[in-house]
Amino acid sequence: MAAVAWGRCLPRVWLRRWCPDFPLRSESQTAGGGGVGSNRPLLCVAGGPGLACGRHYRAALCAELKHPLAIEEVASRPVRPHEVRVDVHFCGVNFADILVCRGQYQEKPQLPFTPGMEFSGTVLETGTDVSTVKEGDRVIGVSGFNGMAEECIIDHKTLWQIPEGVPLREAATLPVSYVTAILALEHRACTRPGETVLVTAAAGATGLAVIDVATNVLQAKVIAAAGSDEKCRLAMRKGAQSIVNYSQGSLKEAVRKLVGSDGVNVVIDAVGGDVFLEALRSLAWEGRIVVVGFAGGTIASVPANLLLLKNVSAMGLYWGRYKEQNFPIFSRILSSALQYCQQGRIQPHIGAVFKLEEVNDAFLHVIQRKSTGKLWVCPPAHTSLNNSSEVLTMG
Repeated sequence: MAAVAWGRCLPRVWLRRWCPDFPLRSESQTAGGGGVGSNRPLLCVAGGPGLACGRHYRAALCAELKHPLAIEEVASRPVRPHEVRVDVHFCGVNFADILVCRGQYQEKPQLPFTPGMEFSGTVLETGTDVSTVKEGDRVIGVSGFNGMAEECIIDHKTLWQIPEGVPLREAATLPVSYVTAILALEHRACTRPGETVLVTAAAGATGLAVIDVATNVLQAKVIAAAGSDEKCRLAMRKGAQSIVNYSQGSLKEAVRKLVGSDGVNVVIDAVGGDVFLEALRSLAWEGRIVVVGFAGGTIASVPANLLLLKNVSAMGLYWGRYKEQNFPIFSRILSSALQYCQQGRIQPHIGAVFKLEEVNDAFLHVIQRKSTGKLWVCPPAHTSLNNSSEVLTMG
């Protein structure tokens, strides 16, 4: 009976290790399928309401920091009254996912855990207290590192319904990249129409989102800075008025040639290090610089005299803290992003989609700086949706 109880929350590989008598799937079970709306096998055990009765799903597990993720079968647990079970279609791959799997992120989940901060999918099951969504609804969710799986359970308060006309893939781009962009530009930097915005790492998911929002929602001018000519060209195609390849020389001097000695009004920096310092020196009088990440790997120290001389403001933006500390603003901005997408005011860039079993390849794609825009991980059940109009698999 102990193995039966454990089976609702532990990976099967562990159950076999510690409970050799725990039953495995038979060939007939595998072939027969099971589960609501799924071909995943069932191994029914006593107790447990709803879909959790013996239901198993595959998930990417980080069992040891700084090691490749493993794809394991995990036993579902029952949903609590306030929770929702979601069939995951797309899960965004963020640099934070890589950092947390290295033990280098601000949040440190207990091992083993499944990475994945944002996802889109359809509702499979709702808890008894949930009235905001129902079975079959298309949703996006903001999870606490558990999205890279075939399904996940999440508090209903961190789910948003996807409006009609917005594809699941585009919707999955919004929670991290676009909420970060809108928070940085509107809430922190208070960007005004006609102002000039300099964005670094401009071909990344957040960089492209900043270009999209600044240009098409806020009517600002954008200078996009990236590390290659190819990435600069992509940023230009997505709406930037000017581009700078900072691998070819001084960012500050390149910006000066574009805007003169007056400088730029706003900087959104995701690189850090020397790029941050040159961007800081490119600010205009009463300019604002917002730090959203350190993709370059170096955290710069802020020379306070530069803040004083031009009366500039340097501020940070930690996306996850808004979800915890000021959820109303977080929710309002994510709802706005969904509305902008439905109205066609923003157009998320379609990046590469990797199969769930290719999650380590997706991480490597980001680490080697090959990615442009958002990368997604897609469980196998959804890799053939709409004749590849929803999914572009890699590998």
